[in-house]
Amino acid sequence: MQKVKLTLVLAAVTLILTCGFVQKKGKWQKLFNGKDYTGWHTFNKQGQPISDKWQIEDGAMVLTGRGGGDLVTDNEFENFELELEWKISEKGNSGVMWGVVEDKKYCCPYSTGPEMQVLDDAKHPDSFAGKNGNHKAGSLYDMIPPADLTAVKPAGEWNKAKMKIYKGQGTFWLNGKQMVTFPTNGPGWDALVANSKFKTWEGFGKFPKGKIALQDHGDKVWYRNIQIREL
Repeated sequence: MQKVKLTLVLAAVTLILTCGFVQKKGKWQKLFNGKDYTGWHTFNKQGQPISDKWQIEDGAMVLTGRGGGDLVTDNEFENFELELEWKISEKGNSGVMWGVVEDKKYCCPYSTGPEMQVLDDAKHPDSFAGKNGNHKAGSLYDMIPPADLTAVKPAGEWNKAKMKIYKGQGTFWLNGKQMVTFPTNGPGWDALVANSKFKTWEGFGKFPKGKIALQDHGDKVWYRNIQIREL
């Protein structure tokens, strides 16, 4: 019996060591190694090659043009802190989503995952849409505008973003400034959704555990130094 148990333990250790990315609570883990797309795949296309529209340049993942597809992490997360840097092209639009669920009934990450907006506030038309600025960079997209409209840097410059989702509360920061805080479930969240474009979307914001997504909105965008800490 002891021999069998030892064999099972050794097998488990071997599996962990060969699986690559191992999630550890409380410790920062790189989600992007700066060299390739290990740990990522195209939404609803796990196991298939990522489009060459997504490139690696100087340690950053770069969407070079429309048609690359939305990228999602291989792993799911629930309570976490996420840090990354992003840079957007002139008139560009993208976004970072969480709570994303892959299923053929969902066309895109935004079907289920709420979004931290990535945008050229100065020149993209969406910056002037929405309500009270809730389409601007650092907003909880279409739900809550950013607290500081001066925090974002212009197109072509790097921005440092942070997202914290923890036990029913979400917070975004942009370049060190807190931009939004919000409930992620319950009556408060339901009210936010009911007052947004997502109010009739069956799966939107319903899943506490899901994948992180980077959006292909058709515009050139860069992401680097992506790391996560499970809480």
